[in-house]
Amino acid sequence: MFGADKGTSDKLAGKKLSIGIVQARFNESVTDALALACRQELLVLGVEEKNIRLVKVPGALEVPVALQALAESNDHDALIALGCIIRGETYHFELVANESGAAVTRLALDYQLPIANAILTVENMAQAQVRQHEKGRDAARVAVEMANLLEELA
Repeated sequence: MFGADKGTSDKLAGKKLSIGIVQARFNESVTDALALACRQELLVLGVEEKNIRLVKVPGALEVPVALQALAESNDHDALIALGCIIRGETYHFELVANESGAAVTRLALDYQLPIANAILTVENMAQAQVRQHEKGRDAARVAVEMANLLEELA
């Protein structure tokens, strides 16, 4: 029914939620900033510190494996993928960007679990640095909103 949408504050209420974060260490200065912004926003949204679990993996291609393990634990209402892939001179950028993105989406569908994808795919470090704080916060907001939506739809 149109107009029956929950208010924005209800959509972003994280108090009862448990959130798992998987952070790639590659380009760690950027992914650390993503993780910090993400964690801070989760706390602002009411997610309790004890209900935020951070797991670090080597790079973006390893993120989906850790997401899958977290999804299989059934301990989280939503997950967040954090990483930074910077274009280089070879096809490797496309491979890593496409495969990690597709795997994150596939896991969300397979497990019917919201996964906010904040694996940055950028041309250079400057672009990554411009996006690291905003995209970290965005990922937190997406995870909380989608966890609440799926609970409402269940």
